[in-house]
Amino acid sequence: MLNTFLKGEKGTRLRFMGMLLSAILVLLSVFTLTQKGLNFGLDFTGGYLTEFTTSQSVELKELQSFIAKNHTGEFELTAQGNSHFQLREAPSASTTSITANSPDWQSAVTQNDDINAQVLSSAYIGSQVGDELFDQGCLAMFAAMIAVMLYLAVRFEWRLAVGSVVALVHDLILVLGLFSLLQIEFNLTVLASLLAIIGYSLNDSIIVGDRVRELLRVPSNNILSPAIIINNAIKSTLTRTLITSGTTLATVASVWLLAGAPLQGFAIALFTGIVVGTFSSICIAATLPELLGLSAKNYEVKVDVHTQTLLDMP
Repeated sequence: MLNTFLKGEKGTRLRFMGMLLSAILVLLSVFTLTQKGLNFGLDFTGGYLTEFTTSQSVELKELQSFIAKNHTGEFELTAQGNSHFQLREAPSASTTSITANSPDWQSAVTQNDDINAQVLSSAYIGSQVGDELFDQGCLAMFAAMIAVMLYLAVRFEWRLAVGSVVALVHDLILVLGLFSLLQIEFNLTVLASLLAIIGYSLNDSIIVGDRVRELLRVPSNNILSPAIIINNAIKSTLTRTLITSGTTLATVASVWLLAGAPLQGFAIALFTGIVVGTFSSICIAATLPELLGLSAKNYEVKVDVHTQTLLDMP
């Protein structure tokens, strides 16, 4: 049924409408990032982290209000389970919380009969370590992008390569925009998911790009317009793309729902990246080359030169 939407002018119109929607979402994501920024976790900002359990189930809001009465600095309390909690303090509060704030709220939750908490671990991450982690993470992402661009430059004609790179950047910006909009914590696991998104999005774009290139090289397709050829390429790969994306989304959704809070940010980023990556492989990676003038002539020259070389061989 989905293939019927990609026939003729209707399919081309839908691809261009999807590309316009992508451009609007990218602008909104950039605006959100500039206005709200990312909610960096302790992995990058540094701070004091304490994990503790309670003897019985306690509502997060009730526990948060109780701790606020015995804590003078800023903190963030998250539930890791029914009776497992994690308290994070900002770097500015961390230096004083070790000597003043932390004993106050820790003694309060451990001595309260209704809570009866037990501290499992306490750790301090310096801001210098966080800065190094952020720099190394960005360097890893930059290296991955450079490797991707070099690979595409060798594998594809430049118009298809540009479409794949733009689709890749589009996916990353939308994921970052979602994290900025919802102020979901951005930590090392989320950064790792962005590297995974780069690989997944590239794979999806290459599948479509390879099929477009194959159809452009068929001599009988010279009479067809590039739009029809691209639509045919998308139709021939759509089932495979949806099955691959669907099975991967099911796995990521299981991690999101069952793995708990520590991997929630990772799962959200990967789930979003797969969805927008599948969308961009059709509406950007396959559509942008058409706008840049991709046609069968771009491959006729290469075939003719190769043929001539073979004919000139003794």
